[in-house]
Amino acid sequence: MNKTIKNRYEFILLFDVKNGNPNGDPDGGNMPRIDPETGHGITTDVCLKRKIRNYVDLVKKNDSPYEIHVREGAFLSEHHRRAHTALTDEKLFVHVPSDLLDELANYQGYPEGVGFENEGIYLKLSGDIDKAKKAVVKLKDISDASMAKLKELFVDSKEMVAKKWMCKNFFDVRTFGAVMSTGDKTCGQVRGPVQLGFARSIDPIVGLDIAMFRTAAVTVDKPDDKGLGARKAIVPYGLYRVHGFISAPFAKQTGFSEEDLNLFWNALQNMFDHDRSAARGEMAARKLIVFKHESELGSAPAHKLFDLVSVTRVNGNNDPARAFSDYTVSIDNTNVPKGVTLEEKF
Repeated sequence: MNKTIKNRYEFILLFDVKNGNPNGDPDGGNMPRIDPETGHGITTDVCLKRKIRNYVDLVKKNDSPYEIHVREGAFLSEHHRRAHTALTDEKLFVHVPSDLLDELANYQGYPEGVGFENEGIYLKLSGDIDKAKKAVVKLKDISDASMAKLKELFVDSKEMVAKKWMCKNFFDVRTFGAVMSTGDKTCGQVRGPVQLGFARSIDPIVGLDIAMFRTAAVTVDKPDDKGLGARKAIVPYGLYRVHGFISAPFAKQTGFSEEDLNLFWNALQNMFDHDRSAARGEMAARKLIVFKHESELGSAPAHKLFDLVSVTRVNGNNDPARAFSDYTVSIDNTNVPKGVTLEEKF
């Protein structure tokens, strides 16, 4: 794996739908999601992450380190169990400060599974951790500071290492994060460096409910059982805008790398081309605008960067939009803050 990313990013993705349903509402008869107060269409972050996961799964064939944790048909607890099984030969290390090095390096009373090497103390995760913890508490002839350092070995030790294993092997865990605190083998919680908001259509949308007629009968004993065969909910046309955020400090925690970032950009560009279905009509990623900060913590507020990009109608608001060419995307390059680079990926 490459080194983790060193820069903060924000991005804007524009995508559209034509005669399809970008994200049905299960509580609303699978009609397209809509803001009831404004009529604007909505697509959830979960919907978009599903498409990104499916694209990565397709390209990387679910091989480590690009496995997908929240995969269609997967059992999440089995992934957690794999993480704990993989820890058989693992050690948890805690770095020792210089003022405690001599004492802990020369200490002879470590219990089984606990020891010192490479300027740090370790705990073997394959052993009886509870037994080792009780033995450490009873150690004699050791300073309070060294005892406190030894106790750090037992703070969510196995779960913490299992969490790191999940981040290392599963692309979506180290990208989006995951809640893995269920089941008998828990792996904790991870906040991912990549976060998406809800996508919202530029203009209000109209959701249509299309009825279709079935000409074939279902069973031989009811040859005249023909008629209404199905219904399909569509949006004639909608252009959606979604904002995204990528945190370098969180990337350090999960191991999200430059290679992962490039794969993520590719997924945003190509995910709709590999997600075709009769229900979704024609969906396409139209434009990806990326703001790259020089520093990890960033050089400007995200909302000010998003304000630099505006999407307006070419023909005003009188006629319904039916194509991407009905819109103009304007980017104010002259007011990009110092320390931020703007790039149009596509």
